[in-house]
Amino acid sequence: MWKTRSITMFLCLIAFVFSGAGQAAAADEPLSLQVLINEALINNHDILAAETKWKAATYRIGQATSLPDPMVMIGYQNEGWDKYTYGAMQGAQWMYSLSQTFPFPGKRGLKGEMAAQDAQSNEAIYQAQRQRTIAAVKQLYYDLFLAYKNLELIGAKTMLFSRIEDAALARYSSGMAGQQEVLMAQTEKYMLLEKETMQRQKLRSLEAMLTAEVGREGDVPLGKPSEPAPAAFSFSMEELQEMAGRRSPEILSRERMVDAAEARVGMATKEYFPDVTLAASVFKRSGPYEDMWSVTATFNIPLYFGTKQKAVAESLSLSTGARHELVAERVMVSSGVKDNYFMLKAAEKLMSLYKTGLIPKTEQDFELALSGYATGKVEAITVISRLKALLDFETLYWGQFVEREKAVARLEAIAGISDAGTAVKTNDKN
Repeated sequence: MWKTRSITMFLCLIAFVFSGAGQAAAADEPLSLQVLINEALINNHDILAAETKWKAATYRIGQATSLPDPMVMIGYQNEGWDKYTYGAMQGAQWMYSLSQTFPFPGKRGLKGEMAAQDAQSNEAIYQAQRQRTIAAVKQLYYDLFLAYKNLELIGAKTMLFSRIEDAALARYSSGMAGQQEVLMAQTEKYMLLEKETMQRQKLRSLEAMLTAEVGREGDVPLGKPSEPAPAAFSFSMEELQEMAGRRSPEILSRERMVDAAEARVGMATKEYFPDVTLAASVFKRSGPYEDMWSVTATFNIPLYFGTKQKAVAESLSLSTGARHELVAERVMVSSGVKDNYFMLKAAEKLMSLYKTGLIPKTEQDFELALSGYATGKVEAITVISRLKALLDFETLYWGQFVEREKAVARLEAIAGISDAGTAVKTNDKN
């Protein structure tokens, strides 16, 4: 019994160790942006909901263009009240009738056009949701990368502050400086530890948001993002505006809504005209009486003309509103292109300034100040301020790098040139 329990505990221990090692290995694997995008396109619930609405809208097209259900009538006509007179009286008969209503020419086509435009609008909304999700995943991925990068910068600068602390201790032990300089260096190092704690909390929040965006369930470690290469983006403002006007799924959706609204105006106008119901009847008689048959056509009378005029006015108002919404969407898309394009260009200029000017000069200045401090030529506050400036510039550089990548992601979504834009391009009107 003791041996059995020991073996069981040993196997459980092995399983636990290998399980932990597997999770650690998964967490250590570089986090791939494309894998996250593919996962989000499959599992994101907003995308799935938009897709089901689009599919449901396509099912309504056939329903809108079909004829009304035919009507079957079965009845009996009797002469007199006191007895069953079928076969004995001429007017006694069984009646069978089949009727079909045919809408006025053009009505079914307009209904089908309305349903088709609604379906295309829902398809554009679905494509827009795909692009928004891709952009959201990219932005969260870049923010997560920045959080890890800031942790790396904090770790590197903590080591540099340790060098300042060592120099201050050496000067203090030799009587060249007071204890205040040692405390100053130690305080700055502990403040970096505080920033590290806050950055790790931000990192966990970003991981949670990214996990939710890709539709992943459970607490599965994401891993560390690899340093992304700058996204190639050579479009001009004019090219982006032109592409956004043709490919933006939001604009495409609004255009389909305008077309559907115009079809509704035509449908409301067609309601002035009557539908026709054709019926074929057979009257079954018995005895010496021959069977009879009849064919009839029934028309509804557009008697309530005034009420139908209000329906046309309503449709015209909705059509005008849809056109205003389309113009507003175009203005919003154009504004979004300009805003993100200028943000991208500003980030590129700042990155160049930090990388080629401020960071190398500040790093050189810090090394000179640290050497001077060791020999007593420079004060501690000067060395610390140089190091803090170096940390700030490096942090700002990577912050602008991420802002550039996020602006590119948003522009790709707005202009319909991201991975989800493939299906949208097939609907280009030009």
